[in-house]
Amino acid sequence: MSPALSSPRRLLALAVVLVVALAGTGCGRNSAGPAEDGTTTLRFAWWGNEKRAAATEQALRAFEAANPGIKVIGESTEFSAYFDKLATGVAAGDAPDVFTLGGAYPAEYAGRGALLDLGTVSGSLDLAALDESARQNGQVQGIQYGVSTGANALAIVANPAVFKAAGVDLPDDTTWTWDDYAALATKITENSPKGSYGTATPLTHDSLDAYARQRGESLYTADGKLGLTEQTVNSFFDFSLRLMKQQAAPPASITVEEEGASTEQTLMGRGQAGMMLAWSNSIATLSTATGSELKLLRLPGETPTPGIWLQSSQYYAISAKTKQADAAAKLIDFLVGDEQAGTVLLTDRGVPANPKIRAAIAPQLEPAGQAEVSYIDGIGKIDFAPTFIGPVGSTKVAEITTRVSTDVLFERITPAEAAKQWLTESQSAIAG
Repeated sequence: MSPALSSPRRLLALAVVLVVALAGTGCGRNSAGPAEDGTTTLRFAWWGNEKRAAATEQALRAFEAANPGIKVIGESTEFSAYFDKLATGVAAGDAPDVFTLGGAYPAEYAGRGALLDLGTVSGSLDLAALDESARQNGQVQGIQYGVSTGANALAIVANPAVFKAAGVDLPDDTTWTWDDYAALATKITENSPKGSYGTATPLTHDSLDAYARQRGESLYTADGKLGLTEQTVNSFFDFSLRLMKQQAAPPASITVEEEGASTEQTLMGRGQAGMMLAWSNSIATLSTATGSELKLLRLPGETPTPGIWLQSSQYYAISAKTKQADAAAKLIDFLVGDEQAGTVLLTDRGVPANPKIRAAIAPQLEPAGQAEVSYIDGIGKIDFAPTFIGPVGSTKVAEITTRVSTDVLFERITPAEAAKQWLTESQSAIAG
């Protein structure tokens, strides 16, 4: 689900570790209360590289300056070890006061009583300024357990240079349909050198939810069930196959190769595609790779029913065992709502969900970053249906979609057969 995480297989494996570790929750210690001098010490854990660590530490020092009497100890860990370490700490009753989560982890942790209900600290944590979708992203069964660190959204990344070379105009992305998308992509392929395509990919798992939402359905429901019909899944696979067969998208063999490629090495990154269905935060990397000023277009088929949503890159959460919940809440409030923190963290954990912070950081960003902020700002104004964190097992569903889609593209099974298979396997995955 979250673009900030690595492969679904890695996330699923770590979720299993978490399930086992949390079984022992109930003993151990957590951060102590205020010291004799009245100072409250918080532990804040996150994953990431040295650049993220440096920016985060700078934001933490700014928080301390604005909140005398609260000290924050930062704990940065590489992604590969982060969730194992966090699960161990939670199981021992020694979790950090505040920590970052991603993907299906909020539902996993909340379901085992490891996260604080943030409604209990609303006096110190004001989420009113955040985009509604961002608030909903952090909810599990209606309870606010996480706060979005920043957002991404699905988009069509377009290369105007490829469009121009093919003699094709950029679409009006406020009105275009999926049929328009297919026609444009086909025309670009026909008018481009061999090996270049109108779209770099057929439909992907990430777009399945949007495809369903445009039809009044959803990938998952509030209670963690599948929320789409067999007809919608059939249509999804059928359209993906159509893109390939009319050469709007590359053949199945290339699509499979592209799955393991880095962003820079995709057809879009190599300048061999007019469009690519991707997350909005990929525009900076793709722009650098192509040496072109790329554009972010809204998904086709967004009228009359929008399928788009704001996807949280990560979440800030508070341990249910913390002894200083209000101080922890103040820290999160500062990280997502203070301009000083925003201008330090920028878009490292996604485009801020607070419009005021988006406006504050925009002048500091490169053109690609500004394009991303502008895109997210526009998406944040759309009145769309609520989104729900995927249930336990949802990471495996992404793998099922990819595998079944591959069989469709190689024409081993029909879209109708694929829809039945997908529903059966996905239901089994989330049922545990």
